[in-house]
Amino acid sequence: MSFLDYEFMVRALRAALFTGIAAPAVGTYLVQRRLALMGDGIGHIAVTGVGLGLLTGQSPVWTAVAVAIVGGLLIEFVRERGRTSGDVALALIFYGGIAGGVLVTGLAGGSAQTLHNYLFGSIATVDSTDVWTVIALAAAVIFLAGGLAPQLFAVCQDEEFARVTGVRVRAYNVLTSVMAAVTVTVAMRTVGLLLVSALMVVPVATAQQLTRGFKVTLVTAMALGGVAAVAGVVTSFYINVAPGATIVVLALAGFVAAWPVGSLVRYRRRVRAPFQAGDDALPHTVVPELHGHTHGDDCGHPAVPHGDHVDYVHGGHRHATHGDHYDEH
Repeated sequence: MSFLDYEFMVRALRAALFTGIAAPAVGTYLVQRRLALMGDGIGHIAVTGVGLGLLTGQSPVWTAVAVAIVGGLLIEFVRERGRTSGDVALALIFYGGIAGGVLVTGLAGGSAQTLHNYLFGSIATVDSTDVWTVIALAAAVIFLAGGLAPQLFAVCQDEEFARVTGVRVRAYNVLTSVMAAVTVTVAMRTVGLLLVSALMVVPVATAQQLTRGFKVTLVTAMALGGVAAVAGVVTSFYINVAPGATIVVLALAGFVAAWPVGSLVRYRRRVRAPFQAGDDALPHTVVPELHGHTHGDDCGHPAVPHGDHVDYVHGGHRHATHGDHYDEH
């Protein structure tokens, strides 16, 4: 019999497909913000939400969503205003979230096996209600991540420049945190709370090996995530292993396969065309800007020869490396 002859597999594939697409959609922005491990922090605190659901008799999915959103907003608040660094904030969420989840689950009379289904995924036990919940939440995340791509990218790439141009930086940062929280809880039945960050980051890292532009990277990462999720579920059915781990291993295998190809493509591109032509007509204007972006061979911005040095086109003007800072033309 085919795996499609089993109703639970059809439900699992639907949930996996939407999860696999939504996770890299949000992960692309987290990688741009250098918060690749944010999904792990939110995943740990979502365990407390699962425990609260078991304790109160409510759906663990919805309580996990609520608690994960609070955790995501807390991380953003500490990152923006607190003196504690982002890494320390994530560590606090790690420890407090997982400890609180185990404690509350114990108070609810749950066992380690109860949490195991949420920590590592249990897609075969997903019922129809869970599937439609996953699809609805994932579709909302995909719509926002794609529809607001220009604004979200501007904020993730350079907050100071985005603020100067009138973009509501704080609102979009909060939105990114909320989308990450929703994505984590959507994926907890597919890959599990402890592995969801891999599905958010690995397809993005793979896409970056093969693409240059942000939009192309975003779409490619979403496609790779969807393929890895569906292939992982099908593979786990035939070899009888955990689907969450299989999905992550396949995603990692894709990165391993893409890395040498990407390295070769970048090398040949530098040899054949070390600079992108056609941007010499850009006007030389002075635009004050503070940012922490480092330009180089793999930064993705066009390089333009300019006398005895190289300018990089970024934010509508050109940056020239000068000692430990950039001159702007």
